Amino acid sequence: MTKIRYLSTLSFPDDWLDAVRAVSADVAVEQIPADKPSDVPDETWAYVDVLHTSAVLPKPTTAPRLRWVQLDTSGVDHLRDHAMWTAPVEITTIGGVSAVPLAEYAMFAVLGMAHRLPAMLEARARREWPAPVQRWQRFLPAPLDGATIVVLGYGRIGREIGRLARAHGMTVVGVTRTGAPYSPADRDRFAHFGRGAADRDPAEVVPVDQLREVLPRADFLTVVTPLTERTRGLVGAAELAALKPGAVLINVARGGVVDETALRAQLDAGNLAGAVLDVFDDEPLPPDSPWWDHPLVLPTPHVAGLAPAYSEQVQQIVVENLRRFLAGEPLLNRVDRARGY
Repeated sequence: MTKIRYLSTLSFPDDWLDAVRAVSADVAVEQIPADKPSDVPDETWAYVDVLHTSAVLPKPTTAPRLRWVQLDTSGVDHLRDHAMWTAPVEITTIGGVSAVPLAEYAMFAVLGMAHRLPAMLEARARREWPAPVQRWQRFLPAPLDGATIVVLGYGRIGREIGRLARAHGMTVVGVTRTGAPYSPADRDRFAHFGRGAADRDPAEVVPVDQLREVLPRADFLTVVTPLTERTRGLVGAAELAALKPGAVLINVARGGVVDETALRAQLDAGNLAGAVLDVFDDEPLPPDSPWWDHPLVLPTPHVAGLAPAYSEQVQQIVVENLRRFLAGEPLLNRVDRARGY
């Protein structure tokens, strides 16, 4: 039997790769750390069946045997202009690895803004201890018990955000593409990634075409939807204007989903209480970006998805997917090209 050739363009230690090799003696595992396709010899590309990479993709004609690309990313927006997007090749992601830390980051943002974190950081920078009346005026927290959080993109991450928000007494409104409840297949797929994901969820869920109808109820709007042609600019001027006065926006999705110019206008006008932004149109965020200095904004450098056990969880997905690939079973985290994620 001809061996299945697995190539990683990343940089994993030998014991990590040994776990992949242990899946089957019929798999030959090779690793060539690469920043671009030309870093891998053409003769290697010619025999690759399985590719594990973040963004190093050959032309389909260069890798004629390639049948499956396991991305080391959750998003796929960086692939849509590549020829591999339309090639007859299975593409999977590591979706689910960062669901818990991303949800925890979202709740850190909710709690931080409710407890006036930007104002506290400003006071710290000035070494200022305000008088009692000023402390009440500047630092009195917004109540979370009874507040409403609208979660735009109510998948694995959104459901975990909802679970944490309910623990603080918040009402959760999830917004999805269709507003339909999860199918048994979805619940089984989510269950592979652990806590809370497959449980019965009491949140109200609405389709995205009702987004503007639920935004006036939002004390917090958390954006976690993938970036696709349909979601680009989804949170625009009209949506931001529809938010309840004093609402907070949290974006842990991708730059491009939220109209940054319209967001800045709403913040400057005093219509919104603040924003926590982990993603931006331009990354890295330039040093002269006005987001660094905006008094109502907490910018962070695209860190919400950093997972403490990242490598171990990625290994679990790769090993399970390789087992499924060899057995002819459906792979985890298959990308739906029609949906764009």
